[in-house]
Amino acid sequence: MSHDDATLSDGSAPTAGTARRSLLRNVALAGAAATASALIPAGTAAASARGHHGAPAPATNADLDTSHATPEVAKLFVRYFQDKTRADVDATMSYFSRPKITYIDATLGWPWYTWDELKALFAQYMPTWPATAKSYPTRILGDARSAVVIFTDTPELFGHEIRPLGFVNFERGKIVRWIDYWDGRDFTMADIVAQRTPADKFPHDFKEPTVGEQAAPAMRRTAEALQTAFAAKNAQAAARVFAYDAVFEDRTLHATVVGRQHIQAYLGRALNLLPYGPGSLVRHVVGSAVGGGYEWVNRHNPATHGGTALELDAAGRITRLTTAWDGSLVDKRVLTELLARSIEE
Repeated sequence: MSHDDATLSDGSAPTAGTARRSLLRNVALAGAAATASALIPAGTAAASARGHHGAPAPATNADLDTSHATPEVAKLFVRYFQDKTRADVDATMSYFSRPKITYIDATLGWPWYTWDELKALFAQYMPTWPATAKSYPTRILGDARSAVVIFTDTPELFGHEIRPLGFVNFERGKIVRWIDYWDGRDFTMADIVAQRTPADKFPHDFKEPTVGEQAAPAMRRTAEALQTAFAAKNAQAAARVFAYDAVFEDRTLHATVVGRQHIQAYLGRALNLLPYGPGSLVRHVVGSAVGGGYEWVNRHNPATHGGTALELDAAGRITRLTTAWDGSLVDKRVLTELLARSIEE
């Protein structure tokens, strides 16, 4: 594949600790795209497509769900992950816009604001990735303008398994903004505290104004209606936005609630403590009329930001919600209470 194919049609010697810290600083970025070759459908990647490890591309990931993504954006992500796994710096960078790029790990607070910064990062660390490391999407939601990609990073990549939600905007077929949200407790408390940017230096500007609101109107309406109900602690109003058999998944709490009635009951018990409850606002919406999601902020909660992926039916009702936020910022007693509130009374 040529680099031009990577577009949509619309357009002093370090110590071991220092070295590990430097490597971990690349985890979110590396993880966001490290092993798409595991997702290439049979026939699209030749067996001779080998990375710097000299191994053939992995088999197709049969669990990849693209039911709420356009074929075009699904194809782009598959190719992107393939090139990243092959450790091809130039091919990987061909997916990003040269004049405008924002990439932020919203959990660690690590931002990259230029194309050259990203390329230097990839060029330095791609050769260090072990052959067994895998990072692969499990769900893609959205279209050629903006999308959510949900993916998994295996422990070999950086020592801990994480499962982020990535919110991505495109312009003229190139990635211009990518923000990852995941639970810092997946990193272990010791490592997340050591790696996270200090609070007084943590970036709060995620550059959403640079891309504008390009999500489909149906997705924006649903996101705003849901978040307005959440902020008002109105579980009944929130439940009206869900389909009857909807699934509500909070990845930080490792809690899943099935069915509109049970979702309403859970929200009635938990919204006052949830970070996407009182005080929360929509930051940015991405996606199509059937798949996407929104980023949210809450300056009144220890967990100040997060991301929520949405799958919608033809009527704009939510059939599946998946949310992620940094639980390492929240007291363990509060997390325990939230889990207790998932139990039916």
